[in-house]
Amino acid sequence: MRSPQTKPPRFAVCVRNAGYNACLEVRKLYPVVEDLDAQSNGLIRVIDESGEDYVYPNGLFGLEKVTRTK
Repeated sequence: MRSPQTKPPRFAVCVRNAGYNACLEVRKLYPVVEDLDAQSNGLIRVIDESGEDYVYPNGLFGLEKVTRTK
């Protein structure tokens, strides 16, 4: 059972990868790493193809809500 403070994981789907072809694949889900500083600057931090987390412009992604199924 998950504790009340634990947030469910968030994912973003890449909708464009212009300028980031080697790092991002269009239509692929990427785990989101919470970064309030990045968010306040119009950026999103995701774990990309390198396996590391980097910030990218928000416009490259759409956020997906993931729900648990039974």
